[in-house]
Amino acid sequence: MIIPKPLPANRDAAPVPADADAARRIADLEQQVAKLTRINQSLMDRVERHVDGQGSAFSLFQTAISLENQVRSRTRSLEEALVDLEQSYQEAAMAREQAETARLRLFTAIEAVSGGFALFDADDRLVLFNQDYLSFWPGMAGDVHPGMSFSDMVHLAVQRKSVMDAYRDPDGWVRRRLRQHADCQGPTVHALSDGRWMQINEKRTNDGGVVAIYTDITALKRRETQQWKAALAQKSTLLQATLDNIFQGVAVYDAQLALVAWNNEFVRLLDLTPRCVRRGAVFADFQRFNDGLLAHGISEPRFLDPQNNPLPLRLEQTWFNGRVLDIERNPMPDGGFVLTFTDITERKRNEEALRDSERRIRLVTDAMPALIAYADADERYQFVNAPYRQWLHRPETAILGRRMRSVLAPAFYERSRAYIRQALAGQIVSFEVELTPTGDPDNLAEPRYAHVTFVPHIGLPHADQDRVILGLFTLMQDVTERRRADAAIKEANETLERRVTERTAALTALNGQLQQEIAERREVERALQSAKVEAEQANLSKTKFLAAASHDLLQPLNSARLFVSALAELEHTRKNRSLIDNIDVSLGAVEGLLDALLDISKLDAGAVSPEIVDFPIGSLLGPLSTEHQVLAQEQGLALRYVPSRAVVRSDIRLLRSIVQNFLSNAVRYTQRGGVLLGCRRRGDTLRIEVWDSGPGIPADQLDEIFKEFHQLHRGPMLGSPTGNSTKGEGRTRTTGRGMGLGLAIVRRVAKVLDVTVETRSMVGRGSIFSVAVPLGTMTASAVARRVTGEGNARPLDGTLVLVLDDEPSALMGMQALLSTWGCEAAVASTGEEALEVLGRLPRPPDALIADFHLGDGHTGPDEVTRLRQVIAAGTGLAPPAIIVTADHTPEVEAQVKQHQYWMLKKPLNPAQLRALLSSMLG
Repeated sequence: MIIPKPLPANRDAAPVPADADAARRIADLEQQVAKLTRINQSLMDRVERHVDGQGSAFSLFQTAISLENQVRSRTRSLEEALVDLEQSYQEAAMAREQAETARLRLFTAIEAVSGGFALFDADDRLVLFNQDYLSFWPGMAGDVHPGMSFSDMVHLAVQRKSVMDAYRDPDGWVRRRLRQHADCQGPTVHALSDGRWMQINEKRTNDGGVVAIYTDITALKRRETQQWKAALAQKSTLLQATLDNIFQGVAVYDAQLALVAWNNEFVRLLDLTPRCVRRGAVFADFQRFNDGLLAHGISEPRFLDPQNNPLPLRLEQTWFNGRVLDIERNPMPDGGFVLTFTDITERKRNEEALRDSERRIRLVTDAMPALIAYADADERYQFVNAPYRQWLHRPETAILGRRMRSVLAPAFYERSRAYIRQALAGQIVSFEVELTPTGDPDNLAEPRYAHVTFVPHIGLPHADQDRVILGLFTLMQDVTERRRADAAIKEANETLERRVTERTAALTALNGQLQQEIAERREVERALQSAKVEAEQANLSKTKFLAAASHDLLQPLNSARLFVSALAELEHTRKNRSLIDNIDVSLGAVEGLLDALLDISKLDAGAVSPEIVDFPIGSLLGPLSTEHQVLAQEQGLALRYVPSRAVVRSDIRLLRSIVQNFLSNAVRYTQRGGVLLGCRRRGDTLRIEVWDSGPGIPADQLDEIFKEFHQLHRGPMLGSPTGNSTKGEGRTRTTGRGMGLGLAIVRRVAKVLDVTVETRSMVGRGSIFSVAVPLGTMTASAVARRVTGEGNARPLDGTLVLVLDDEPSALMGMQALLSTWGCEAAVASTGEEALEVLGRLPRPPDALIADFHLGDGHTGPDEVTRLRQVIAAGTGLAPPAIIVTADHTPEVEAQVKQHQYWMLKKPLNPAQLRALLSSMLG
């Protein structure tokens, strides 16, 4: 806005306070002079006209003398008044000159202000402004003038379309701008119609007015936009690279069913044409491609109708190229969906081969004239042949999975129990026993006898013991005929030698046949044992491969998580923010899957050793209840926790995994009602129970839920077909489902801890999951270990952090993330490079962050120790350090604890890293 030109002192310019006093004094003096002049003139006239009655000249002279004295006195007074008047005029002129000088200096200073300047009085009317102020109002510069109210200026800006922010909602923008002007709270940024950006800083003056500074930040906004686009392009490249390195085929369609992302495996698995996988392709192109599959005899896949079929969806489909695909369709928050294709052809072939092998083995065993069974180390039946089932007169479903004590007749089991224990101790035992067709001692049928052999099943040895007994094989041969033959031979021997000879020959032939049958059965037994050993070796190889693959995938996933977290700290549009949130959710899902797979692989490989201590159960259940309160509230559920002061003896970390999975499943599958967490004492154990009011689990599925990747449809899916959540009744409910690994981990952890996990459920009423833990006594070891350091956290602005990692992507991600928190990040890939960087830094770093595994056999703790020694030698103080690792083995954790450094596991949780840095530096 334009600053008014200074006006002359005798014109319309309003006088300053000094000019007003002088003018008033001058007016009083002029009035006194005029009065004295009139008095003097009246006296002179009177003297000239006055003559006394006698006409005396002396009298006239005396009168003249008197008048002269009076005139002199009045003249002196008049002269003094004129002197005062002249002095007042000089003071007034000096005051006007000073005021004018100050006014000119103020105008010059305002014009010299960088950017626009405007001053409003207490009535929000424009008083002063400079030329740059007008440049911030395109199309209305000529209409801005002093005395104009701020409200008129805002409405004029809307009418002239000077501000882009006011295009969509003019009235709303006017209200917001008037409120911002009245509150003077911080800077505001606005986009102008000519493509520029301005920042407004307003401050209230002492007299109630407002001073406003307008700054052109167009160049800054353009740089930010360019940096954001570059970062987004880099993230897109990293995301595409991540998708291309996933062994599954992935395709992402948005709310308009347009293809927005895919990977090479998607094209390879489905043998798609270029028309289906190109920029601008839509789901209809995919559908037209699948219309041609009908000629190959392929049924129409259900995932091709996302608008009529509910989301999410999972199915198996045999493709025209012979591949068997596991297809998943999951919704996205913006209305689109993600298709995932997994090639399970080899797994299906292996399953079919295993089933065929089992059929062949069962065919052989069912045809053998012997009773064959196999039980595990817990004396639970895992296999029985047809003669064994016929002897028990029970179906296979009533035998498998049940203990021998509950299946066999009590008398028969008591007779065999000692031999069973010897077999489970590693001895091959044989004995003869009387048996009946039903095992009932009251059966009046003629008794029969069997030769029973228990053969231990010896598995692969562990490091701390010679061998492992996995179970026992049971071979029962009916020897009733042999006994009868013995009796007949004895009877014939008493009567006739010839009959003895004949019976002996017959017995010899029968014995040879039996020996041959035993040899054949032993051969079958060896084949079964060999197949079992091969299966266990294959399972162990799978477990080791899964652990290594999960560990290697954590490295790029950690970098991606850092980049996404750094990108999320920046300002974005709503659409881009949704994309970033989707990426973060997807990375979180991959992270959870990898963590679960890694946990299962470690448990299967026997790499988890429990750390048994006594601790109060409240230190475990209290934090778990707090963590799940927010999730339960989002589900509209009531999560109630009944505290307990009991002390248990177990591994707090592994026990937490069991209870956490119970709580997560209860909150996830419960639609209405609530969840209860509490404990019950049962003798020398404490039963930790989680009750829910969910849909319940059928009785025939209670064992199935503990298998890997097994999920039950526990009630209708919550939410709409096209979204992750639905809003109603004042709350939002999520529709997420787990990966089917939680309870599989629970079963393995329970086996490691040697605790009992039980499940009770009633369809339509709810379920109860419980674990029984031994009671303990409070000792010093029961004190809860602190996860984070104590002390007051402080902001991270200006914090100098030295990062050491041999992965360039991890360094870039960590540097980007730390910079969004206001930190200064110095990076190095080796210890020697870190020493060089340390020498160039203006001051010692406040904290050190290092990866555990560095190149050339170096480790993070060793390099950090060397850096801290160098820093301590110069400053006397060593900064704290954090070790980041994707290796979750106890050996790595023990080595980090030995150096007394903090440890975070990959992929990093940015919030956890930020909280730890703030706590350490507090």
